[in-house]
Amino acid sequence: MENKKAYFAGGCFWGVEHLFQGKKGVVTVISGYMGGAKEYPTYQDVLTGTTGHLEAVEITYDPDQVSYEELTQFFFEIHDPTQVNGQGPDIGPQYLSAVFYSTEEEKDITRELIKILKSKDYEVATRLIPAEGFWNAEEYHQDYYQKKNQQPYCHRYQKKF
Repeated sequence: MENKKAYFAGGCFWGVEHLFQGKKGVVTVISGYMGGAKEYPTYQDVLTGTTGHLEAVEITYDPDQVSYEELTQFFFEIHDPTQVNGQGPDIGPQYLSAVFYSTEEEKDITRELIKILKSKDYEVATRLIPAEGFWNAEEYHQDYYQKKNQQPYCHRYQKKF
């Protein structure tokens, strides 16, 4: 089976990118911007909070090694899907939690996972948004924690499922 793509926004893309890079079955992770109307937004554009874009990641994965459901579960476990105004200390509309779905199946899988989280008393604020227009972030944002030899400051794994 050929590789597929998945798109997630969970606050600062550096931490989301870093944790997904270590996930079995993930081929590549690219930091970028998604959800806004402006084409080719820059970091400075998105930072204003007025473009409608979220800091997001594009994950290319091998569906023979990891499923979309497993990736989405992992996404919910590496950030706080209950925070409504950002993620950790990063506050603003560009840091909101979202799953960008490409198919109805992806949307249904995400809804089921949210339903499970809600049954465990998580007040999930994650948005479901159709996947359209992913724009790569500038090169200095790619592989940020690897380049800096650091660990994420507001993303960590916490089992929820």
